[in-house]
Amino acid sequence: MPGAGKSTIAEGLKAKGYASINMGNIVREEAKKRNLEPTRSNLGKLMLELREKNGPGAIAELLKSQIEFSTANVILIDGVRSNDEIEVLRKFGNVKLLAIHASTDTRFDFLQKRGRTDDPQTKEHFEERDNRELGVGISNPIALSDDAISNTNLTKDELIESAFKIIQSWIK
Repeated sequence: MPGAGKSTIAEGLKAKGYASINMGNIVREEAKKRNLEPTRSNLGKLMLELREKNGPGAIAELLKSQIEFSTANVILIDGVRSNDEIEVLRKFGNVKLLAIHASTDTRFDFLQKRGRTDDPQTKEHFEERDNRELGVGISNPIALSDDAISNTNLTKDELIESAFKIIQSWIK
């Protein structure tokens, strides 16, 4: 779910040599191409429009060239939202899912501090975003994950190290 710590992990693991692609940034890039302001409302509508027009795996399809041109052995995909996206990603290689769990209050706090233009600043907007994410199927990849981390009372370094150990166990 948004704000659980996925991007923190992806950013932290870059220092350990992993490549990462943020699916939300793919939507932000598409908004820029369309001259849309990257607001919470615009990005949410665009994400739904892309899926409606091009199918439920549409956002993952937009990653194709980045994945194909990457020289990395492991690419972290930050922000998978549905089983359909997972199926698209499986066309490119082995896929493992790591779910990051955090309480609603923790996630809201993280999102308020993060400072992206589309981050919710009110509980109402936060709940609206969570409901939109649930509507596209985010709960399915979470439920089917290969492993999970509970981001409760972890420092940033502990969170990153936990993810690193899990991913290392997958690639050995």
